[in-house]
Amino acid sequence: MGLKSEVRNIKLTLTYDGSSFAGFQIQPAQRTVQGELIRALTKILAERPTVIAAGRTDAGVHARGQVVTFKTRTRIPVARMPAACNSVLPRDMGVWQAQQVPLDFHARNDASCKIYRYLIHLSPIPSPFIRGYSWRIPFQLDLAAMREAAAELTGRHDFTAFCAAGSKVKSKVRTVKGLNVVRLDDLLIIDAAADGFLYKMLRSIVGTLVEVGRGALTARQVRDILTTGDRTQVGPTAPPQGLNLWEVRYDQDKGASRPAGAALTLPWGYVKISL
Repeated sequence: MGLKSEVRNIKLTLTYDGSSFAGFQIQPAQRTVQGELIRALTKILAERPTVIAAGRTDAGVHARGQVVTFKTRTRIPVARMPAACNSVLPRDMGVWQAQQVPLDFHARNDASCKIYRYLIHLSPIPSPFIRGYSWRIPFQLDLAAMREAAAELTGRHDFTAFCAAGSKVKSKVRTVKGLNVVRLDDLLIIDAAADGFLYKMLRSIVGTLVEVGRGALTARQVRDILTTGDRTQVGPTAPPQGLNLWEVRYDQDKGASRPAGAALTLPWGYVKISL
């Protein structure tokens, strides 16, 4: 596999169970998604690539549609790369698409929209089947009130109040293109699409919507929190295991199309994203 040719820019779409990872970004003495991916690619390509991700998921957060890019001189056909990667990746990771993209394509900077899905399990009884992929809440929530509050957060706003300490970004203005709250049996599904998310922004939003759902906050108070930027009034940060990076979208003129036939459904077919 050591044959070399001109430099190519490769885009991978990957999925992973974040349960045993210390997040995406490589860290010393920690098991990370980036570290495992670089280890696998180095073995396949006979060179150590620089991997750029669309977003850095936190410890415990999952991904169904994380996107990364790397440059390589290998002559391995792009069509063979998913199978090659999956043959050496650990069982809690997988690559399901590879594309060659223009050399100036950037997985993070060129993303036009990121979609996350958060699952809440409304049940007094724990489920061993989804406990690692949802936040269990043992009481019922007011769905209409949560939707009303979600509408207040949709649009272009300064999300300072929903950004956890530790963020180094200068501007905290983001555009939330959609924030849907759907009930399906004992699952509450929160889908969020935005041009970008701040550090723990969505988990703070979910925690705040839950406070609205249980009657501790109103939609009007959520609007005031957004306006004042007062983080002390925000609900608790939702736990990481309920969060899943579902899809990263790019404009067609960036040379990176959406995966062919990739229906926006949960792995076990629950509900379609309507954002």
